[in-house]
Amino acid sequence: MTLNSKIKIEKWDPNVDGILTVENMEKKLEKQGYTCTQYEFSPGTNFPDHTHAVSKKDSIVSGKFQFCMFGETVILEPGDMVDVPKHTIHNAKVVGNEPVIFFDATK
Repeated sequence: MTLNSKIKIEKWDPNVDGILTVENMEKKLEKQGYTCTQYEFSPGTNFPDHTHAVSKKDSIVSGKFQFCMFGETVILEPGDMVDVPKHTIHNAKVVGNEPVIFFDATK
């Protein structure tokens, strides 16, 4: 039996994680064992289909990011974190007029 994978979004919980800030997102990811690189993507930035050699977690601090994987499309919003398995084809783009502040987190 084959199980279809689905995009699983981990949501920021202000009751547990505090106020959503760049510093608090980085602390949360580091507590989970990740090494983080912060990026800022301008409106209209597009990432066509691609894969990565390592598994990672994409995390949004501000802005909106359309993310497609496993045949699903979701809009990631501030506080959303999504696991991206290695060698999994996905694509993404900034939507709206606000830049996206983003953490690329790897273990």
